Amino acid sequence: MTNCVIVRGAGDLATGTIVRLVNSGFRVLLTECAQPSAIRRRAALSEAVYDGVTTVEGVTCRKIDALDQMEHVWQNGEVPLIVDETGESIRKLNPTVVVDAILAKRNLGTTRDMACITVALGPGFTAGEDVDAVIETMRGHSLGRILYTGAAIPNTGVPGVIGGYAKERVIHAPADGALTLVTDAQGQTVDIGSVVHKDDVIAMVGETPVYATLDGVLRGLIRPGYAVTKGLKIADIDPRMEQKDNCDTISDKARNIAGGVLEAILHLSMQKGVRCLDLL
Repeated sequence: MTNCVIVRGAGDLATGTIVRLVNSGFRVLLTECAQPSAIRRRAALSEAVYDGVTTVEGVTCRKIDALDQMEHVWQNGEVPLIVDETGESIRKLNPTVVVDAILAKRNLGTTRDMACITVALGPGFTAGEDVDAVIETMRGHSLGRILYTGAAIPNTGVPGVIGGYAKERVIHAPADGALTLVTDAQGQTVDIGSVVHKDDVIAMVGETPVYATLDGVLRGLIRPGYAVTKGLKIADIDPRMEQKDNCDTISDKARNIAGGVLEAILHLSMQKGVRCLDLL
């Protein structure tokens, strides 16, 4: 058994959990798909898949090509990430803890027997059957709540309300094609952190323009060059202008979920008599 936490997925919500666990002293290994599609990519450690290394709130993630490289990365105070969509790393390492933070709204293969402690984020899992604990990810009173039996609130398909807006905040690809950045009237590149106005062109998908759906801060935009399919979520606008300086940081939602994950791991480790925290 390898005394570490394997987190499946490293998007922006997963990154909140990863940073919390790393800062709490856990050895963490990340697994990701070959082409992550994070929207809030400046707050997502999954960008290391493309760039080799990325940092969010002082935690640096480094891509590795083989599991025998992870110890060196840990010794340097960084978090290793390996491309692994099937869970092969879990089978090889037999970790103490597995956290499914893919947030696919369905179970893509995580099972309770993968580790001594298993935790999953959001709908698609039943606590006590698929995993030991499920963390609620729906905005509202129960956000971050730990479920040791039952399932999270089903996906509604409607984003949570922020600044009076819900579905208007999220923009989907109008066509198939590669996303490219555009410049505004002042010649500035429109990207994450830009202030946009309703009906502004904020990107192109192939030859098709992508329009802003409301006034606000472009909080998320899928990676330039990503080959999107029509209907894929590609951008997120925050109507709160004061959030402009927070585009590179972990969201309140991600921090809330992270607290639930940390508590669940510690509670289950005491309940099961499992040692899972080794300081680096």
